[in-house]
Amino acid sequence: MDPLHIEFLPEGLRRPIFLLAFAGWNDAAESATLALRFLKQQWGGKRFASLDPEEFYHFGLTRPFVRFKAGSETEREITWPQNEFFVCQDEKLSRDVVVFLGIEPHLKWRAYCTAIFEVARRLEVTLVLSLGALLAEVPHTRPVRMTGLAYDAELAARLGIRPSRYEGPTGIIGVFVTRCREAGIPTASLWANVPHYVSGTENYKAGLALVRRVLTLLDDDRDLRELEEAAEGYDKQLNAIVKQNPKIAAYVRKLEARDQASAEPTPAEPSDLPPAADLVAEIERFLRQQPPGTPRE
Repeated sequence: MDPLHIEFLPEGLRRPIFLLAFAGWNDAAESATLALRFLKQQWGGKRFASLDPEEFYHFGLTRPFVRFKAGSETEREITWPQNEFFVCQDEKLSRDVVVFLGIEPHLKWRAYCTAIFEVARRLEVTLVLSLGALLAEVPHTRPVRMTGLAYDAELAARLGIRPSRYEGPTGIIGVFVTRCREAGIPTASLWANVPHYVSGTENYKAGLALVRRVLTLLDDDRDLRELEEAAEGYDKQLNAIVKQNPKIAAYVRKLEARDQASAEPTPAEPSDLPPAADLVAEIERFLRQQPPGTPRE
């Protein structure tokens, strides 16, 4: 059975760009999916296709949710892992955008990527841009650092990314981008570097940074006040937590001292910093001990 379900196929698209983000390993602190959900909403995205999750997920690992149906207090429905395509034809945009929001699958990665690629092929997309986020030893007090890859130097400069020299295990983004590149479709990946010690909650600051880079590429000067306020509140709450805990504050100061604008952050360099797991556990323990009303993450 074909896992790709097409409700309608958009027609007459203007040099469409294909934007993708995947929840899971490629989405530290949910930064990439947060950014793309925000953009999809701003552009009035309309769903036109989806992927059946049956072939791609171990439901013992990514479980479906049960909830009450809208307007009912007795009847429930099951919500399965969602992989959806949206078309955005905002008149303020100089070109149309196709959005894919999905979840990194457990099974059949090549078949999964082929199904997504089929949509890109049919819609004749002119550029595939994936959004991701990775955990790194960077302080939350600095501007969000971006890394990534682009098919040419001009696009990389426009996105404001430094090329990554990473080698190692890859996620679904790496597999899909390779599939597109082999087919001759221009590709780029944009990754936000997220502080590893605040990985358990949505990072609005990183999400905002990704949104701004995408809008710059599309020459879209959209009002971002809502997301900017959320990012500012996120920073204030995190700073309040850091100030109240000397151990966390000392760790952040060490990260700040190490931070160099020309250096690419790495997730596991030998250093005199405490192990990441120790700091994450310390922050989580500290948050649980706060009285009601204390600023939280």
